[in-house]
Amino acid sequence: MSSPLESPRARPGARFSRREVLLGGGCLCCFAGLAVRAAAPLALREVAPGIHIRAGVDEEATAQNAGAIANVGCIVGSDSVAVVDPGGSLVDGEQLRTAIRQVTKLPIRHVILSHVHPDHIFGAGAFLADQPKFVGHARLPYALGQRGEYYRARLEKVLGKEAAGSVVMPTMLVGEYAQIDLGNRALTLTAHATAHSDCDLSVFDRQTRTLLPADLLFVRRVPSLDGSILGWQKALATLKALNAERAVPGHGPASVAWPSGAADLERYLDVLLRETRAAIAKGMDIGAATQSVAQSERGRWTLFEEYHGHNVTKAFKELEWE
Repeated sequence: MSSPLESPRARPGARFSRREVLLGGGCLCCFAGLAVRAAAPLALREVAPGIHIRAGVDEEATAQNAGAIANVGCIVGSDSVAVVDPGGSLVDGEQLRTAIRQVTKLPIRHVILSHVHPDHIFGAGAFLADQPKFVGHARLPYALGQRGEYYRARLEKVLGKEAAGSVVMPTMLVGEYAQIDLGNRALTLTAHATAHSDCDLSVFDRQTRTLLPADLLFVRRVPSLDGSILGWQKALATLKALNAERAVPGHGPASVAWPSGAADLERYLDVLLRETRAAIAKGMDIGAATQSVAQSERGRWTLFEEYHGHNVTKAFKELEWE
């Protein structure tokens, strides 16, 4: 069956399916519809002093929601502002910038790109005029080089050239750790080994003990594995050791207690790991494994049907050569 995005104009209700995107390199969003209709800007919520988060809608990205499905926001210092993920499309990024300007007029000097997936970073073009440093994992340029044009072309076919957004490369790379100073507020950036993706960057604000791990933390919405299940578990253990009071998930509520907010994700990854290993030991093929592994998690997560099968496939391919 042909993809609805193979034609020059996407049909009404066409989907940028998760399967298509994951086969193209992995991301968390799909888009539907002929053109983006500007959605009403979602409000920024101050989850800690100076940290303002726009919670994404807990659904697939569509023309109606303009791809605003990820949690994004900003951190305000005494001198400047850091954006933590600029949104899932140019339209989403423009709405986020408008919301930030209602909070503060301080210059936006950093835009942090947490990883390669377009639902988090394709709004970067909305901040080009601010001339910030675009901050990313040391592996992000390679990942964008491999996937960025694919993402852009697919989004353009559905959203239109003016709405989809462009590939914006990072201008400041983090190889292991880095700090950025917003004025009386230093943020610690950590570049993680392959986990949720192969270029995950987390942010920690010691002033308020707030962790912003992006998609290293999913709450309520089923996790999406595009990297390494073993690496993700290790990254979570590292993040849990931080003296954080709260965390901002990449998807889910704007803020959760830390580290208790990671409990559901930890359980899911543990079950996925244990049952995938058991399926491999029994000689089960990968197709059968997708139908049986971690089915106890069904009903605990939104969008389980859309994402879980791919997670099993990804884990199976990683673990079968242990």
